[in-house]
Amino acid sequence: MNINKKAPDSLSKYLAQAGIASRRKVVDVIKSKVVTVNGVMINEPGFKVNPNDCVRVNDNLVRAESKIYILLNKPRNCITTVSDDLDRHGVMDLISQEIKQRIYPVGRLDRNTTGLLLLTNDGQLALKLSHPRFEVEKIYHVQLDRAFTRADMNKLLSGLELEDGPVKVDEAHFFHDRPKQNLIVVIHSGKNRIIRRIFEKLGYDVRKLDRAGYAGLTKAKLEVGQWRYLANSEVAFLKHQ
Repeated sequence: MNINKKAPDSLSKYLAQAGIASRRKVVDVIKSKVVTVNGVMINEPGFKVNPNDCVRVNDNLVRAESKIYILLNKPRNCITTVSDDLDRHGVMDLISQEIKQRIYPVGRLDRNTTGLLLLTNDGQLALKLSHPRFEVEKIYHVQLDRAFTRADMNKLLSGLELEDGPVKVDEAHFFHDRPKQNLIVVIHSGKNRIIRRIFEKLGYDVRKLDRAGYAGLTKAKLEVGQWRYLANSEVAFLKHQ
């Protein structure tokens, strides 16, 4: 008896994991009556599919992809979108030689921000980590255009009001061995460009921004532009924290 037998997935989830389309769009594919399971046309997205079932779309065999989890140290001047109409250099270019499956970044870093970026084809984990209500911790190294004053440090720690609402960092402190224009900031907010907007509000220009930690992961021994697969223990940690 195999107690670890994988439970059936819904047809929509199976097709989404196989890279046919997003979870929402595969519903339209299924309802268009082009999907068969073991030779029988199925147009119900919730139909249960077992791992050994033969699933076809337009008579093409479909295989659910194994899950991939990649941690990448994003370089500067590199975009995080999966595709780009302007043909700009992106994170997918850094992994495309080895990774052929359809994966995507979890959240985004703007073009000039460097540091940790997670890429995966695990939609459930991606949702958990990117949705604001899960409040994933992020650690940033920030370099400003001039020394950060103690008065502004107090404002930062007390919380600020931005155009889209209040925001407060969890921690902020200086490096022991660097000029006062360099800070470490810990924050849970996932709002767009939040670190840059915080310091702009205080009258500073962010010269360099690097995400050094994400959801408990660090980029230790991972050079800029390099990537690695997550260890099983790291994946388990992300799923159960």
